[in-house]
Order: sequence, then C-alpha cells, then structure tokens
Amino acid sequence: MEVLVFTDCKPKGSCLHEPNLLLKMKNGIFNQKRKSYIEIGEMFFWTATINNWQNLLFQNQYKDIIINSLQYLSNNNKIDVFAFVIMPNHIHLIWQTKEMNGKETPQGSFLKYTAHEFKKLLIANNDNSLKNYAVTATNKNFEFWQRDSLAIHLKSKEVAYQKLDYIHANPLSGKWQLVKDMCDYKYSSAQYYEQGVKTFPFLKDLRKEF
Repeated sequence: MEVLVFTDCKPKGSCLHEPNLLLKMKNGIFNQKRKSYIEIGEMFFWTATINNWQNLLFQNQYKDIIINSLQYLSNNNKIDVFAFVIMPNHIHLIWQTKEMNGKETPQGSFLKYTAHEFKKLLIANNDNSLKNYAVTATNKNFEFWQRDSLAIHLKSKEVAYQKLDYIHANPLSGKWQLVKDMCDYKYSSAQYYEQGVKTFPFLKDLRKEF
C-alpha cells in the first residue's frame, strides 16, 4: 500500500465539502437528459447503472470484477482513473479514455467484460438472481448494465471537484448509509484524497490536472 504525503494541495481533502451537495447533485445528475458519449483524451464524470437498479454489486466479489477491469485497462494505457465509487447498484467514475481497445472503446470493453464476468460468477455461485437479467435480444441473453450511462465533460476545476465530492459522499447518503466516514468505504477513492493512502494502483491525482 502506497502512502502519499501532500504538502501543496489546498484543500488537502477531496475539495469543497459543500453541505447538501449530494442532494443537489443527485437532482441534477439523475434528472437530466442522459448523454453517454465520451471523447477520447478528455476527462469525464461517468455513471453506469445495473439493469433495473438491482443490487448486484452489493457483494464485494462483484465489486472486485470492476476493480480488476479498471486495473487492466489502466495497465494497458487505455484509461486514466482519477476517482471512483462502486455502490450496490451503480458506479461513478472520473476518468479519461486514452485510446481505443482494439475495435472497442475502453468504456465498451469495460461494460462487456464486467457483464461477462458477472454472468460467470452468478452461474458459479448457483445464484437464481441470474434470471433477473434475462433479455430477449438477437446478440445476448442477459443484460447487466442499463443502456443509459451518463457522461459529463469536466472542463473546469470547480465542476470536477464538485463531482469528486459527490462521488465520495455517495456511501454516506440517506438511502445507503453504508459507512459513517467516507474513508471507511473500501470501494472508493475517498481514502486516497482524504488521507493520502493509495490502495488502488490505477488511481491518478485529479488535483494535478488543473
């Protein structure tokens, strides 16, 4: 585990810590018209949701599939990940796609790979909930991710920092209350920004981008 000491970052933590930011941004994020297009080389706040908001990601073994995919794409220079949180039924990222992964976009590869691994794990676990993701389509039998992923282009430090705070506050929200301190939530970049502890090797520092 790498421990980073920041001496010139102001603020040291994620950024603004504005009261009621989670509620304000939730109203803006989930009620706006969804745009999923990501331009290679640009930084985006990106949200992907499990089909029908099912809590597939509640168990850590499913979260680990997402971590493994992000690490693989990062190791192969396809993406830079600046922040993330994996919630029971959705994920938020601040990331930048760097180049195509063969004929696929990095986000396309991410969604395809994780869906394939979710299916394998559900079958291995003899989990009856697999039927909840069944679809009638010519190219697939199951759909794990909803098609309305959200991509917001981050053009300024202020907006990027707002999204950073929103990501880290997610586990504390009234619906979830998964932890009392954002740094105690394992599947998030909060500890990196708040305490300088880099648990996930693929993380890059958003504060160095502005």
